[in-house]
Amino acid sequence: MEPTTTPPAKGASAPLQPARAGSPPDHKGRKGSLTNPEVVEDVPGHIIPILEREFDDFDNEAEKFLDGQTEETEFIGFRLKQGVYGQRQADVQMIRVKLPWGGITPEQMEAFADGVERYAPLNKGHITTRQNIQIHHVPLRDAAALIRDLSDSGLSSREGCGNTVRNVTGDPWAGVCEDELFDITPYAGAYVRYFVRHPTTQLMPRKIKTAFSATDADVAITGIHDIGFLPRMREGVKGVEIRVGGGTSIMPRVAPTLYDFVELDNGDYLKVTEACFRIFNRQDWLRVNRARARIKVLIDKIGIDEFRAQVEEELKGDWVDERDFDPQPKLFVHDEEANAPELLAHYSQPMPAGATDGEAGAAPSDGTAFERFRADNVAPQRQAGFSTIHVKVTRGDLTPEQFRGLAQIMRDYSGGYARTTVEQNFVLRWVRDEAVYEVWQRLKALDLGDSGPMEITDV
Repeated sequence: MEPTTTPPAKGASAPLQPARAGSPPDHKGRKGSLTNPEVVEDVPGHIIPILEREFDDFDNEAEKFLDGQTEETEFIGFRLKQGVYGQRQADVQMIRVKLPWGGITPEQMEAFADGVERYAPLNKGHITTRQNIQIHHVPLRDAAALIRDLSDSGLSSREGCGNTVRNVTGDPWAGVCEDELFDITPYAGAYVRYFVRHPTTQLMPRKIKTAFSATDADVAITGIHDIGFLPRMREGVKGVEIRVGGGTSIMPRVAPTLYDFVELDNGDYLKVTEACFRIFNRQDWLRVNRARARIKVLIDKIGIDEFRAQVEEELKGDWVDERDFDPQPKLFVHDEEANAPELLAHYSQPMPAGATDGEAGAAPSDGTAFERFRADNVAPQRQAGFSTIHVKVTRGDLTPEQFRGLAQIMRDYSGGYARTTVEQNFVLRWVRDEAVYEVWQRLKALDLGDSGPMEITDV
């Protein structure tokens, strides 16, 4: 059976008809408070609503555990939802901070630098294969203070661990790559905001890993995720192909297509996803063996056609009328191009062949190394005059000096925009073509100017 176009509406037997394209929603003037999960404000880097009371709760629960008032098994579930993960080493924790689609701001980079200096004895932060940044060897008594400090810049570790919806990964080039149908980022933002702290996703049989790709090149690798989204367009209507049931490790599977087109702007993609999660959450037999408790095991057992039938039956439930699936209030809408750096009158450039050291406008000759860097690490954006720079980060580790140095490069050359990658690297966006050489010089000073990201030497 071929995947159907769109799931049926509650009580309907025929697929939903895509709405006609109309005027885009007006988000100007939309304000809100990140302390209220029902209202959001589109500040760069502020994706997950911050709840101050969660820090106080963590402090209290940690003290109770350390004082012997709470059993370890009870406390583990609590701390995992706050992104605090145990280590083999006694009395220290790893803090996993979520960066939806890898997005990060200069202020957040500096917050990481401060946190690493103050709380991490190894003096480094670590970019992960899910675009998070982790800080290791943090004493439990310091965990809440670190999370609170990071939250001042909009960072959150909420549901970074546990049987929840983990960090939502995405294509670092979304919004600027040449062959995308539209920027998927706003819809990934609505997905993050819809499912964080969602009652269905707090104690599932196992975690859910999500990916949003920007194009069919599938840079976010949707096929190895529990659920993945690929942009689609039909009759001017934005949608996604939804894939469910991929994964690596035990029993590796490539996610099959659940639906080849599900509309975005009417919220169907959120509705279908919640139906999938509700079905998964009811499979108590999956809870028996943690190693085989993923949604891919369910789909492998019953098949994608039967799973699709269950989704369509689930969508007829009363819960559908109780939910607000309108993504518009939760979309992450931010005009990066409006804040892109202006063209300056002068940028340093590599010395032309045959030029002398005193020639005006020429930097000392390192042309061969720079040409390789430009060929390997630099890509044009679809916006004329701008490029992205793929920064190779050895083992994904950054020191406080590198965090701060990258933050300043972001301010000076990229309008403040960058994203981490699933290869544990860092992508600068909105760099003026003329500024690429200067940026490379600045990266070299931070020991981050190597060429060859995505090569076998990129570890």
